[in-house]
Amino acid sequence: MIPHAEEDEVSEVFGSLSCGEVITVETTGRWFCAYQQRVHGSQSMKSLSSSSEEEEEEEEDEECEDDQALLLGLDPKEWKKQDHYAVLGLSKTRYKATDDQIKRAYKKKVLLHHPDKRRARGLVVQDGEDDYFTCITRAYEILGNPVKRRSFDSVDPEFDEAIPSITQENKDFYTVFRPVFERNARWSNKKRVPQLGDENTDFDHVNDFYNFWYAFDSWREFSYKDEEEKEKGENREERRWIEKQNKAARQKLKKEEVARIRQLVDNAYANDPRIQKFKEEEKEKKLAQKRARQDAVRQRVEEEERVRQAAQEEERKKKEKEEEEARVQAAAAKREKEALKKQLRKERKSLRTMAKDFDYFADTEDERIKMLEEVDRLSELLSVTSLQELNVSLSAGDKVKAKEAFLGKLAEVKEQLEKDKRQQMEAKQKTSSGGGGVADKKQWSEDELQMLIKAVNLFPAGTQDRWEVIAAFIGQHVSGSNKNARDVLCKAKELQKNDLMLKQGAARQAFSQFEKEHKSSHLGTTDVPSQRLESAAEAQLRETGSNPAMWTADEQKLLEQAMKTFGANTPERWERIAESVPNRSKKDCMKRYKELCEVVRAKKAAQEAAKAKKS
Repeated sequence: MIPHAEEDEVSEVFGSLSCGEVITVETTGRWFCAYQQRVHGSQSMKSLSSSSEEEEEEEEDEECEDDQALLLGLDPKEWKKQDHYAVLGLSKTRYKATDDQIKRAYKKKVLLHHPDKRRARGLVVQDGEDDYFTCITRAYEILGNPVKRRSFDSVDPEFDEAIPSITQENKDFYTVFRPVFERNARWSNKKRVPQLGDENTDFDHVNDFYNFWYAFDSWREFSYKDEEEKEKGENREERRWIEKQNKAARQKLKKEEVARIRQLVDNAYANDPRIQKFKEEEKEKKLAQKRARQDAVRQRVEEEERVRQAAQEEERKKKEKEEEEARVQAAAAKREKEALKKQLRKERKSLRTMAKDFDYFADTEDERIKMLEEVDRLSELLSVTSLQELNVSLSAGDKVKAKEAFLGKLAEVKEQLEKDKRQQMEAKQKTSSGGGGVADKKQWSEDELQMLIKAVNLFPAGTQDRWEVIAAFIGQHVSGSNKNARDVLCKAKELQKNDLMLKQGAARQAFSQFEKEHKSSHLGTTDVPSQRLESAAEAQLRETGSNPAMWTADEQKLLEQAMKTFGANTPERWERIAESVPNRSKKDCMKRYKELCEVVRAKKAAQEAAKAKKS
């Protein structure tokens, strides 16, 4: 307590005091217990201390008796099979004992069991290495050395290596496996070993637990079980051989230890109810996601189906509307056409009737016949409007005026016919002269025309760079040809406009050339009746073994089908193909096949040439 200041004293401040702290002290120890017993039980310190000393002496006596019985049963030569912790009296603490505890236990054993101490007590002591005191010394040498102690701890004889296989029905999973994992956790190099947990443990902790134990890093080694010591070898080779044997034995025991830990983790994982729960939850989650995807797909399909049906319905209505409008228009057009035909028949009849009434505007019989023909001609050539105008003119005047109107209309018709004829002739002459264009100034030979017609059929519409390919094809098959794509296009248009005349001319030219080439095949006649009745193709096939006639579409189809039916591995393939195609020999079929191959190769070459020219 700070004393109160007197009246003549002055207080001064030299510094500030820190805030006070409240410290909680827990009273422990045997002296506190003795104090409590003395306070509450009215016992004196002397009686308590005497009783505690008596208890300690009794415990020491009991321990000495137990140790004496254990130590007397030890064989110093079998020191590797002994429990060194039990020899030093540390059976309960074992691997948890500190270095200080081991040292104190050893000193205590020395004071009790040293040969000199026992002789002083009048006990019989064996000589040298045969005395059990060497076991105490050996135990301290091993447990007092960290390396040797670690080697001994790795093969602790008191360690239970048993692994539970399955959880029994009357026991809980955690009760069975928790002590096993806690017991084996002492071998981990990592000090922070995750706990097994309970049924409320979350998935992440359980997953971390099994990941840790599946990748368990053990410091346990089995050098303590080496059958021979390397230092006992007489030379280097023997020491190496001993080290090799010891290393092989250690690796074998290490593999067995790894397999034991893995079996423990597998059994625990298989019997862990949390894993089953997590798997079921994951399965339900996946099923829910799958159902959600299926629902989404079904909804999308239903929406697409609804949109499609709506579009089809709209298209159907639109089509029905268009068909209805088309029917209405067709009906109207038909009615108009029928009315026009009816009106045309009426006007023609009126024209013939009035011409007959005017005696066909003729005085003689020959003139009457000629005018009759002209009347029929006009009635066929004039339109309804022109017929109406002519009939009005004929009905409005007498015979002279009617004749003048008729002859005038006839002259107009003849003049129009002459004009149309001249225009056609001019167009034909213009077409035959090439049209006067830049591309039409080039002259086309018969070979070029034939190749053009063949190429147009060979490269149909839709072929890439069609006209360039056709121009290249003509250039490959006609020497000296300089036709480009534009020339080919213009000539093809001419052939399309005048295809009948020009194609027939080209065909006639080709047939004439064919007759010249095969003239000898058609010469000569035979007097044999059977030969006179057979066809030219059959006669040619019989005489020369070849039919020079052009292949028809049906024959081409039969050839293609026969080649598909009789493959390349078929014996006597071409004989069987020839039997499937009437009026064609083996030679004809093989020749046709070669021609088709040449056409395909020419087609590919023309396409390649066109592409190269374009690039």
